[in-house]
Amino acid sequence: MTATHAAGRKLKDAIFDANQACNEAIKLHGAEKVTNATIGVVLDEKGRLATLPTVEKVFRAMNFADLVSYAPISGLPAYLDAVIDLTFAENKPEGFFGAVATAGGTGAIHHAIANYAERGDSVLTSDWRWGTYDLICNETGKNLETFKLFDAELNFNITDFAVKVDSLLKNQNSLLVIINSPAHNPTGYALSLDEWEKVLDVLKAQVSAGKKVSLLVDIAYIDFAGEKNSTRAFLKKFSNLPENFFVMISFSMSKSYTCYGQRTGALIGVSSSEKIIDEFKNVSKYSCRATWSNINRGAQALLAKLAADKELLPIYEAERTNLYEMVKRRADIFVAEAKSCGLRIVPYKGGFFIAVPAENPAEVCKKLHDDLIFAVPLKLGVRVAACSTPLEKMYGVAEKILRAMK
Repeated sequence: MTATHAAGRKLKDAIFDANQACNEAIKLHGAEKVTNATIGVVLDEKGRLATLPTVEKVFRAMNFADLVSYAPISGLPAYLDAVIDLTFAENKPEGFFGAVATAGGTGAIHHAIANYAERGDSVLTSDWRWGTYDLICNETGKNLETFKLFDAELNFNITDFAVKVDSLLKNQNSLLVIINSPAHNPTGYALSLDEWEKVLDVLKAQVSAGKKVSLLVDIAYIDFAGEKNSTRAFLKKFSNLPENFFVMISFSMSKSYTCYGQRTGALIGVSSSEKIIDEFKNVSKYSCRATWSNINRGAQALLAKLAADKELLPIYEAERTNLYEMVKRRADIFVAEAKSCGLRIVPYKGGFFIAVPAENPAEVCKKLHDDLIFAVPLKLGVRVAACSTPLEKMYGVAEKILRAMK
């Protein structure tokens, strides 16, 4: 009975499937014997969901009507202002800005793909990627093409990026590029300032030839990538870009505020043209009304209140830094042990996940079940969630993955 474009669709999500298998093992063997390296949330050292006390305190103290009332379609103005300020910190580029509230970072990515790639055209992202990019492209009538994120020496592959950009723009007049950095999902990689400069040079060359380029930067994990301003330094490079080079940034409250289920995010636009920003706000508002109408008011009000409180904001940031450092300690153990035992991994710079290239990821993950270790099999390798693996359980995981691969 479905329309032809929807016929046969069936969601199979490797991440949630792996987490479900892990939960089944916990029922059989007990949580203390099972290592859950699957899910993209921060768990504490006892395996419980880690939350930020200040966020909870502010949320619980809010007026109930503020939690449950409708929000404006584009989002609360104070929320949108706060999102822009928090996203850029001290690295705001020169230009005009706009923002629209979305259903998490996923909603921001949806709006960018829906409105900035022609139906039937291709969107470009890296081969190591979050699989939901594929689903959104399929849902909105776009194709997803990929470039090789790394070369043979595991350096950022600017050559393949340039080749793919050029190839696509020979057959279409515009291109949307998605780059997830810093703290890339699923690898933990981050482009350096020099690599960002090379990416922008490739895209500017196409723009100067008359093509339209849109760049979506997915920063969902940025607050788990390192010091606030150093990880945002690349954002300055989006200053004064040509009018036909539009930059969008997807913001999420899920990780930075441990508000995963509140589904609150934003899509931010940056342009040298105020006219382009007005257009962005109009088409994004239209898409909001056509999908979810408006989103969670309570989480928006929470962020606006927290951002405006000069006493609470630094306390919140200190709590978030503690979570970041906890995840980093776990990742450091894995990276050090991988180097020691000879396990080849993708360069990890920060974030929730570490990636291990593998020829048969599903078989490797299946073999790890013998050791009651649960990770996520991807197309190019195995994803290990440092965010959900307690420190004590991280010891030995790298060596067991190497053994499973052999």
